[in-house]
Amino acid sequence: MWLLRLPEPLVGRGHSPPPTTSSIICRHHRLLPSFKLRAALSNQDSTTQFDLSLSLKRKAADISTDLKGTCLFLVGINSPIKSNSAQLLADALRYYYFDSDSVVEQALGGEDAVRSFMNTDLKGFRDSETEVLKQLSSMGRLVVSAGNGAVQCAANLALMRHGISIWIDVPLDMVAKQIVEENFQLPAAETISGSYSEVLAQLTAIYEDCRNGYATADATIALHKVASRLGYDTLDAVTTEDIALGTLKEVERLMRAKKLMEEAARPF
Repeated sequence: MWLLRLPEPLVGRGHSPPPTTSSIICRHHRLLPSFKLRAALSNQDSTTQFDLSLSLKRKAADISTDLKGTCLFLVGINSPIKSNSAQLLADALRYYYFDSDSVVEQALGGEDAVRSFMNTDLKGFRDSETEVLKQLSSMGRLVVSAGNGAVQCAANLALMRHGISIWIDVPLDMVAKQIVEENFQLPAAETISGSYSEVLAQLTAIYEDCRNGYATADATIALHKVASRLGYDTLDAVTTEDIALGTLKEVERLMRAKKLMEEAARPF
């Protein structure tokens, strides 16, 4: 299964042959689970956090049998809440976690190599994104925080149909603030810098390019709707557990609908 290499266009003038995609993916398998989340969640009220975590694990246990190892792909503007939610979901479901942008970066040789490909061999870079997604989608028991390349071509969207895709819809102004004030690092393929207004404009351009792809997801978890449903006064009150639990409930709803359709299609 791990014999596939990144496509030949990736090996060109000025570029060293990359390692196999499979070796990068296998390496990620040894990086479980989501230890970084503990620090991010440490400031939350301990009782509330315990209750949410328990609810999350119970919901994960409830749907695991019917999920049958189906992969989850989280799409949307890159943000801390999207990547942290993916890690938390992997932890709750006892799945493996991958960030597709990080796998591409490692397969190509690092951030500088990615920027070089973006400038000199964009097709090769896009091919590498597809190759990584192809390998990830062929596996089971994964939660993938999918980069924007996953929603920018029909082939990649089709690959994500091997699993369940969820759009984590986070307001752009919140992400811009995290980039400018909290130094949130975007993937090397997304070079964004400047003042808050400049960063917001660049994020808006990315969003407009990807919005139609995001909208093909099987379900959407919108931060503002989660905050409204839970009675929060601000969007900042929404936790990673809130998003992860909402995602599992949507997955459960999708599986229930699929099961009903399958039963309706059976001959009497």
